[in-house]
Amino acid sequence: MSSAASTTTTPGGRRRLLRGRVGRFHRGWRRALVDTAYILTGFALSLAWWVLLVTLIATGAGMVVTLVGIPILTATMYLWTRIAETERWRARRMLGLDVPSPYGAIEAGGFLALVFEPRVVWARMKDPAVWRDLVYLLVVFFPLAIATFCIAVSAWAVGVGLVAQPFTYWTGAGLQFGESHRVDTLPESLACLVAGLLVLLVLPWVIGLLAAVHAWTVRSLLGPRQSERVEQLTRQRTEAVDAAVAERRRIERDLHDGAQQRLTALAMGLGRARAKLDSDPEAARELVEQAHEDAKQALAELRNLARGIHPAILTDRGLDAALSHLAARSPVPVEISVEIADRPSPAVESTAYFVVAEALTNAAKHSAARSIRARVWRFDATLLVEVVDDGVGGAAIEPGGGLEGLTTRVATIDGTLSISSPAGGPTVVRAELPCVS
Repeated sequence: MSSAASTTTTPGGRRRLLRGRVGRFHRGWRRALVDTAYILTGFALSLAWWVLLVTLIATGAGMVVTLVGIPILTATMYLWTRIAETERWRARRMLGLDVPSPYGAIEAGGFLALVFEPRVVWARMKDPAVWRDLVYLLVVFFPLAIATFCIAVSAWAVGVGLVAQPFTYWTGAGLQFGESHRVDTLPESLACLVAGLLVLLVLPWVIGLLAAVHAWTVRSLLGPRQSERVEQLTRQRTEAVDAAVAERRRIERDLHDGAQQRLTALAMGLGRARAKLDSDPEAARELVEQAHEDAKQALAELRNLARGIHPAILTDRGLDAALSHLAARSPVPVEISVEIADRPSPAVESTAYFVVAEALTNAAKHSAARSIRARVWRFDATLLVEVVDDGVGGAAIEPGGGLEGLTTRVATIDGTLSISSPAGGPTVVRAELPCVS
C-alpha cells in the first residue's frame, strides 16, 4: 500500500513568505533609488571634473614653455588624484564598493612638496594608478555618466509618465503618441497605467545594471590591478617579516644591555652579601639594599620593555584608556579624543596605539610643540588615527627612522600612513587602518 505525501503551507509559513517577498521588493526599490542618486550626481560631477581638468591641463601645457606651466601641471596631477579618491569614496558610500587606494608612493611633506619637490613628483608620475585615474576621469567617466544619465532619466520618465496617465486623462493632458494620437479615453489611460507598472517593475534591474557598469569601471580603473595587489601584499609580507626580526633583535638587545645586566649585578650582590652575612653583617646589609635597588631598576626596565611590546592597559581597558595613559606621561600637553563604539581587532588596536605613541614621542623630542591633539574615530570600515602638533614642522619619513618603522607597521595590516609637515608646522600624522569588526 502506498500513500502520496502532500505538502501544505501553514498560515505562519505563508506570512513569512509574504514578508520575505515584500522585504526583497522594498530593498530592491531602495537600492534603485540610491543607484539613481549615484547616476544623477555622477552626471553633474563628471561634467565638472571634465571641464576643470581639461582647462587646467590645457593652461599648463600652453604655459609650459614659460616654466609656469610645470607647477600648474603637477598641481593638476595632485588634483585629479584627489578627485579620483572622491569617486572611490562615492562608490563606497553609494554602491557599497570597497575599492582600496591603489597608489604605491607614500605622500609626505604637504601639498607644496607634492607639487614642487622633484622626488615626490617623480614618484607620483611613475605610479601607473595616477594615469589610470586620468583616463577614468577624462575618457571613461564623462561619456559613461552621460549615457547612464540619459537611460536612467528616460526609464523613470517613461514609467512615471505612463502610471500617471489615468490622472492626467481627466485634465485633458493625456500622453501624445506621434503627431496625431493622444491618450484621450479611459481604456487607453488604463492600458498606459498597466504598461507603466510593468516598466516600474523592471526599473530596479535596469538601474542596477547601469550602476553595475559604473562599479565595474571604478573597480577596473580606480582600484589596484591584480598584479599590483599581489606585489603590494608580497612587499607588505616581506616588510612584516623584516619588522618582526628587527623587533626581536631590539628586544634581545634591550634585555642583554638592560635587565640582564641588572639581574646579573643583583645575583652577584646577593652572593657577596651571603658570603659576608656572618663575618660582616653591616656590609651584608648594604649589599642587600643595593641588590634591592638593582631589583627595582630591573623591574622598571622589564616593565618599559613590555610596554614597548604591547601595553597591558591596552589589552585590559582598550584604546581610550591606553592613549590617556600615554597623554599623562607626555611632557607636552595632549588632548585625546577616542570616538569608537566597539573595540577593533587587537592588531588594529595595537597599530593605532603605536601610531599615537610614536607621533607623541617625535613631537616631544623634535617639534618644540606646545600642544598636541590626538583623535581616533571610526568611518565605515576604517579606523582613522590623526595626531596634530603645533611645532616647527619638518618631519619626514627617513630610512631607519621611527616613522619608517611606523609606516611598515601600518602597512602590515593593509593600512596607509601619511605625514604632512611643512616648515613652520603644523605636523599632521594620519593613519587609515582597515577595520572590519
